Amino acid sequence: MTKAMLTRDDIMDMDDYAKVRKQRRAQMTEKKKNRRLHCGPHATFYFESFDTMWHQVHEMLFIEKGSKEQIEDELRAYNPLIPNGRELVATVMFEINDEERRHAFLAKLGGIEETMFLRFGEIEVLGVPEVDLDRTTESGKASSVQFIHFPFTDEQAEAFRESGGQTILGFEHAAYGHMTVIPEESRELLAGDLTD
Repeated sequence: MTKAMLTRDDIMDMDDYAKVRKQRRAQMTEKKKNRRLHCGPHATFYFESFDTMWHQVHEMLFIEKGSKEQIEDELRAYNPLIPNGRELVATVMFEINDEERRHAFLAKLGGIEETMFLRFGEIEVLGVPEVDLDRTTESGKASSVQFIHFPFTDEQAEAFRESGGQTILGFEHAAYGHMTVIPEESRELLAGDLTD
């Protein structure tokens, strides 16, 4: 069974991590390849796993030269993004390099965190935003980074694992109504996150 929570016991000593960091980063780049899906001109879904969050916590601690106290902060921040066996979890980023264009674009995306979905066969799984804080301001400006859970029922998980048809990932937002077909290799990988 895939682990759904990082603990202090999973965290390497940073001196030891430094020795294997280059190799670990190369491995993670390869692992993330089929977990990254573009949707429309500006959005990228990064589907998370225990491994991606293990890597993220280690990178944060390494780069920030984190203390033992910081470990608890990182675990609190990143554990909610590890799929629990009955969900997929994605970090969604809206990426526009030009700051002025990005600000104008995000100003029209209020509530986009409530509009993400997965569709396969006759089934639709709606995305649920992470509840740590509001990702849309009172003025209607969306955050450029969203954390979305796709919770599955047992029946939906079984159908997703066995799906031989097209799987669609997308947004139903007036200002960003884009969809993409998930490649079969990616769907199979994500289906592996849905464990018994």
